[in-house]
Amino acid sequence: MDKRFMAFGTSMLVLKLLEQQSMYGYQIIRELEQQSRQVFSLQEGTLYPVLHSLEQQGAVTSVQKLADNGRQRKYYQITAQGRGLLREKTAQWDTYQAAVNRVMGGVQFACETI
Repeated sequence: MDKRFMAFGTSMLVLKLLEQQSMYGYQIIRELEQQSRQVFSLQEGTLYPVLHSLEQQGAVTSVQKLADNGRQRKYYQITAQGRGLLREKTAQWDTYQAAVNRVMGGVQFACETI
């Protein structure tokens, strides 16, 4: 998958995962790979700047927790502001996806916003 496509929606995907549950960085990477059937694969050098940016925006918070193996891990969780941002990004994605599908001759969705 061309990495330029991934850049468009990385923060949206991270927020969606955190909406499901609080996670630490490596867990986010693995969960994204699993849920996308290995289409999306983030490196730590890509994920952590996204998480830090979302934290600066107030979209996520982090807390240090003791993991089952006795190590301290930084867990990230979505905030109310992050849920609003996720709704905005999802609406933008839906608009983009519908437009691409129209041009490419793909499936038309009943809930199109364009």
